[in-house]
Amino acid sequence: MSAIEIDVTVNGAARRWRVAPGDLLLDVLRREGYGGVKRGCESGECGACTILLDGKAVLACLTFAAQADGREVVTIEGLSPDGKLDPLQEAFVEHAAVQCGYCAPGMILSAKALLDERPDPSEAEVREALAGNLCRCTGYVKPVEAVLAAARAKGGAR
Repeated sequence: MSAIEIDVTVNGAARRWRVAPGDLLLDVLRREGYGGVKRGCESGECGACTILLDGKAVLACLTFAAQADGREVVTIEGLSPDGKLDPLQEAFVEHAAVQCGYCAPGMILSAKALLDERPDPSEAEVREALAGNLCRCTGYVKPVEAVLAAARAKGGAR
């Protein structure tokens, strides 16, 4: 198969990549240096590869790179471009919602998509938003607390 060129905005920066038609976005992002996109189950079950595609949480392991052509991708690196943590990242740290850190990027981006769409989520809505992100270390209580705290800090959360 011949390579194709795609134009994508990643974390606010325009990029042009040559990809094979069957390349997964997960593989291309990691190849291009976005190590915060984690390789987990590679079958869409764990959420470790969650990114934002045009503001929606999607799994990079199930998304072809060509599907990102002309679109905006945000990885965990994009939440702190100037080195200052995003308030959501700060909340995860303050609430001890990060242990090994493997699932944290996906959880944080899933939470960001939720808070961008619904700044005042209920606990049930937070749990639903994080349901696709598996965690074996921290569990789910602390991440839920962190998301609710971040929402409250921004003037939301019930």
